[in-house]
Amino acid sequence: MSSISPPATFSAADNPWIDVRTGPHYDQVGLRTLFLDAHRIDDLALPHPPAASALLRIAASITARITGLDDPELTASQWNALRRRCLATGRFDPDAVHAYFDQHAWDVFDPARPWLQDPALRTQCPHSTGINVFVPGRPGGNNLAWFSPHSHHTAEPVPTAEALQILLIHHYYGRSGKGTPRTIGGATIGKQSSGPLRSSISFHPLGRTLPETLLAGVPAFTGDEQAPGADACPWEEPAPPDPQAQLIPQTWPGRQLTGLSRHAILLVPGQGGATVTDAYITWATQVPRPITTDPYLAYRFIPERKDVARRRTLHRADASRAWWRDLETLLLAPDEHGTHRRPAIFDTLNDLPEPVRRSLRIRVHGFDQDGKVIDRQWYTALTPPLLNWTQEHDPVKAQRIAECCQEAEQTAQQLAIVTKAAWKAATGGSPAKNKQPLWTGKALTRYWPKAETVFWRLLDEPGTGAPTAFADAAAAALREVTEAARIRHTSAARAVAHAVRDLYRRPSAPRKAA
Repeated sequence: MSSISPPATFSAADNPWIDVRTGPHYDQVGLRTLFLDAHRIDDLALPHPPAASALLRIAASITARITGLDDPELTASQWNALRRRCLATGRFDPDAVHAYFDQHAWDVFDPARPWLQDPALRTQCPHSTGINVFVPGRPGGNNLAWFSPHSHHTAEPVPTAEALQILLIHHYYGRSGKGTPRTIGGATIGKQSSGPLRSSISFHPLGRTLPETLLAGVPAFTGDEQAPGADACPWEEPAPPDPQAQLIPQTWPGRQLTGLSRHAILLVPGQGGATVTDAYITWATQVPRPITTDPYLAYRFIPERKDVARRRTLHRADASRAWWRDLETLLLAPDEHGTHRRPAIFDTLNDLPEPVRRSLRIRVHGFDQDGKVIDRQWYTALTPPLLNWTQEHDPVKAQRIAECCQEAEQTAQQLAIVTKAAWKAATGGSPAKNKQPLWTGKALTRYWPKAETVFWRLLDEPGTGAPTAFADAAAAALREVTEAARIRHTSAARAVAHAVRDLYRRPSAPRKAA
């Protein structure tokens, strides 16, 4: 007589899946313990930056619920006073934590309400997507397994704790284009759109303790009006999401931070729920993407456009781009005539208590992707405490930083121009259309580390001219990459000498890079 296997279960609230760090010690906790023991935790320690960025948005929403900071009827002064009281306490109220987590369903494999999933995919999709497509880095379908032991025929299960972090990556950074077909109301559609954070860079406040990080990361209400109780996170909704529903208002903070996924996902558990053996990934909605602003992203406004499409993220995530190049945008206060807008979360950080504000750093999470299916590289960076450099607190320092950032970018542009001209003069040829000469790419690669050294030196030397200092760095980079050519060919030496001269002759008036 065969025994009946126990049902698969794994609670996102109570089973450990979130990596955390306290001093030199690392551990895994569930969401409930993350808040109950937050005062004993220094920081999150998730290995995948996009999963960490997604989790910080979820945690900010839960923080707002537990503390009452999600009340849209609070005035700005009342909201700041409440946050200060929470920071002074140094921990989250255990009763409020238990009350919140006891109120909602968190089972990842619940047949009716699996956490952040849609159970209807079992019958609406003709087949699963496959565990290798679900796990980043594994070859899926008929793709060749160049550097991976996995293939279409060796689909190894993944631990559920890891699968939950990957689940967040798909919801926030998922791909667009052709996906697993989904049939609803007789219509079969296989096209999906990209996740709300795809190819983006997020800037998150980082405190000395986890409560400081989470409380500093709660965005303030900036809308005109919102009824109390109108907002809901996906796990707070009374029913699973309806893929045929019309656009739901993007209320604050729950839907704004957790309710924008364009993907529907369903995980298939292994025995007991300790692993995930398969997954369905398809579209969640065909309704056009809502127009909303993420509080952790920087934006660029296109003045000539008057419609809603005039707002774009400032930069696509680029693993080769150093974080300090965005300091100008992060530190300058919003300007109604400016085209760049720092992340909205920065607008509330100056109201934090002085000890918290002075020690607050910024964690940068980026995912270098194309707009559709290619995932190149994820990355993270940590700034020093920099809020004392904001325009509101030190306008002279902020302006100096802006000047240096602008000069660094302008010098890079000029370096690309003169290097291309030098290469053409030395070789007598022209690069292919829309292609940089070899010298240009190498020179820029050498230039940016030198420019970073110059940048930090200039902040300590307010009297030193930024244009000349960055031109020195560009000239050194150009000479380094052309050394062999200059030794062998007089034409190359002459062309590079002209290029270096032009680096110093460029106009020095600062301007923003496009």
